[in-house]
Formats: sequence, C-alpha cells, structure tokens
Amino acid sequence: MISKSIPRILIAGTNSGCGKTTITCAILSALVSRKISTASFKCGPDYIDPMFHGKIIGTSSSNLDPFFYDENTLNALLAENSEDISVIEGVMGFYDGITMQSAKGSSYDVARITSTPVILAVNCKGTAYSILPIIEGFAKHKTDFHLAGVILNQTSSTTYAHLKTLIETNLGISVFGYLPKLPPHLILESRHLGLVTPAELANIKDTLTNLGKFASTTIDIDALIAAATDAPAIQYHDIAIEPVASAVIAVALDNAFCFYYKDSLNLFKKLGATLRYFSPLSDSKIPEDATGLYLGGGYPELYLSALSKNTAMKKSIQNWITSNRPTIAECGGFMYLTTEIDGFSMVAALEGVCHNTTKLTRFGYATFTATTNNILCSAGESFRGHEFHYYDCNNNGTAFAARKDNGKNWLAAYATENLYAGFPHISFYSNISIAKNFIRRCAQ
Repeated sequence: MISKSIPRILIAGTNSGCGKTTITCAILSALVSRKISTASFKCGPDYIDPMFHGKIIGTSSSNLDPFFYDENTLNALLAENSEDISVIEGVMGFYDGITMQSAKGSSYDVARITSTPVILAVNCKGTAYSILPIIEGFAKHKTDFHLAGVILNQTSSTTYAHLKTLIETNLGISVFGYLPKLPPHLILESRHLGLVTPAELANIKDTLTNLGKFASTTIDIDALIAAATDAPAIQYHDIAIEPVASAVIAVALDNAFCFYYKDSLNLFKKLGATLRYFSPLSDSKIPEDATGLYLGGGYPELYLSALSKNTAMKKSIQNWITSNRPTIAECGGFMYLTTEIDGFSMVAALEGVCHNTTKLTRFGYATFTATTNNILCSAGESFRGHEFHYYDCNNNGTAFAARKDNGKNWLAAYATENLYAGFPHISFYSNISIAKNFIRRCAQ
C-alpha cells in the first residue's frame, strides 16, 4: 500500500451552471500566477473543461471518474498526475451521479473516495437568506466527506459581506470569497456539448489570466491553499503497467478532433506506443511511420467543408482502413469514416449517413460488451464508456451490446480484427487489456 500526501481541493457545485468551471479556472489561474506547480482534474467524462484547465496550467488535465475506474485506480491516477497543489473540478450538482436513484459516480463520490476537501460553489443570484438552508442541506445530506467551505457566485461585494457573516455565524462553515457578475470579456462561451473549446477562442490565454487576477481580489487564495494542504494522505496500490510491444499510433488532433483522455494516451505510451499527432483538417496524409490510427471525438460537424475538401487526407485514411490496418475511431472520428455528414462527403470507409438530431442521443454512461471477437477484445468481454452526441448515423454497427445502469440497452459500433468504430467513447483504464490488445495489433 502506498501513502502519498497530495494538497488538493475539489470545487463542487449545487447544480450545473452555478459557476464551477469559471471558479475553477479562476483559482487555477491565480495559483499559476504565484508560480505554484499546479495540477487539475475533472470529475466525470467531460473533455472540454479539462482543455481550459490545460490552457492555464500549461499541461494536460486528467479525469477522475468513479464509473470508469475502481477506487484504487481513481486514487492511483490522482497520485500519478498530482503536483504541489491539485484542483479538481466537479460535475453537475455535487450529489448528481450515474442515475437519479443515488449519488454513485458523482462529485461527492470522488470526494469520498479520495478524501478531498470540498469547496462548494453556490450561485446567489436571486436569493439572500435562503442560501443558508441550501448550504446546510448540502453539508448535512452526507456525512462521510469534508466540506471545507463555500465560494459564493453572482453576488455583489455588499451582499457578500452580509452573507459571509450569516453563513459563518449560523452554520459554522467557512466562506472563501465570491465572484460578482463578470464583465463580458471574462465570460467563457458555450455551445451544445458544453463550453466552446479554447482553441476556437481568440485571446483565451489573456482571458484566463485576467480571470485569475480578478478572482485574486475577491477569493481568499491563501485560505484555499491552506485547506488543500490539510487534506489527508491518500492510500492506493500501484498499478503495474509494463510495455507489451512497440508501436507508432497516429492520433488525429486539431479543432475537429480533440476529445481524448490524458490517461488513455499515457496508457498507450506506458504499453510501448509512440504517439504521432496529425491534423485531418490541414495535413495531406497519415504519418508515414504509423502502425496504428486513433481518431478521437470532437466537433467535425463544425468543419464539414474543410474536412470534405481535404481529399488527400480522406484518401489516405480510406486506404488505411481498406488495407485492414489497426484503427480506433470514437464518436466524431467514427462519423468522419462514414459516407457523409449533413450532405458533405467524408472518408466513406464505412457505409452510413450522419445527421443532426438536434438533441442528445443515447446520452450517458454504459457498459459495452462485445458480441463478437474483435481488435479490442473477445466476445463477452466489456469496457466502460459513454456516448455524448447530438448527431446520429443510419448505420451504427452491432459489434457491442450497450447497457446503462437504468436498464436501457442498444447495439453499437463496428468492430473487426482491425477496426473499432462507433459513437461510444472508450475508457481504456476500465479494461487495460483492450489497450494492450490494440497496441499488440499495431505492432504486428
């Protein structure tokens, strides 16, 4: 058993939209401005919030997901990616989890498993004294976590002074500061899958730096550092991962394809892979030394014209697929391999037409069990993952049986001895053997 002291806090929220991401980015920026080596994490499967974290801290952010990982893996990955201080951003409301019936898989679950002090972000817009029972309810609903304090959002300096006194006097809960209604130049834009990706925003680095400077005047950063330092050591067993083969994996990475988990890519490297990044938007072919291909998710629907016009790249990928070379394509990457998206021609390595449903389709976590032997696993083996997309395809594949915790089920993905392609995003740490199988296949 390994014991490691990791200064850390978890920024949770009463609900989605209460300001968690803004507050988290503000705190990260303030810490970095003090030259503190800072790590960031996101609860749950989100891809975009970690991109904003990464813009601030200068390196990739990680995900901590109790559905994807068992408790030991969760703590081990926290330890592996930690720095002098670690800031974890929650997901949805603090107790909102995999289903409506329990808090399993929630930010609370992460705080409980990792024994991380919680800072609750509370949106005060339109409320006054009513904030007290809201905070009290969150503090007392479960007792096996540590609520270190709260940060108030959308309140004025005058109102904050009154609320701080009320909360600390009546509830005995520390108040670490507040954010008022932010000026337009500090507000992070959003779209249908969450925030707009930072690569699409002009001057995003300056925006995040200024957000940190602004927050340093209203949030007690020293008190947050003290709360993080008081966090108890975490306990975990080392996850022994040895190289299984040498491989070179071409990873699509640009504005259209940018949804990857840091720990999944690191796992590939631990298993012996070298990663070569390329752009389906601007490059003309897959890297020449590649022995495997990984097309992640993202926003191909926003770049349909550019993707469609890059015929050289489409031909390169089509030749790769038809030559039976090892490939993983998730969500947007899968869509790119089909015949067309919204009338724009794509790679056409797979039969299928993709269209916008204007609503989330098959949204959420699921366990995906193979119906046939394939590049990732044998029939009957499973991985955990999730679907998160507004688009759908008229030919989604039947190689995996998907099942949610609420009992919903469907068939998903193409899979052969050389290809995995489908809407499900894969959690490779949920079943490390599937990553090993992919690397071995690439090495062949």
